[in-house]
Amino acid sequence: MARRPDRIRIEVFGPASNAETAEEAFRPSDDAIRSLARLIGRQMAREQFERARAMERKQTRQKRSGHMQ
Repeated sequence: MARRPDRIRIEVFGPASNAETAEEAFRPSDDAIRSLARLIGRQMAREQFERARAMERKQTRQKRSGHMQ
């Protein structure tokens, strides 16, 4: 089994000499940050959805067991 690295490297490059504006120079790092934020947001939404589904299942089980007493 291949060993996984302990750290993830994210390289951010400074402005290139031929870049006309700072916005153009930092666009690649902005894209990376947006992609990372999107992934984190999706993961948080998945976890929230799973918690809600688990709570619904728990309430359904409690209702069923409560009526049988």
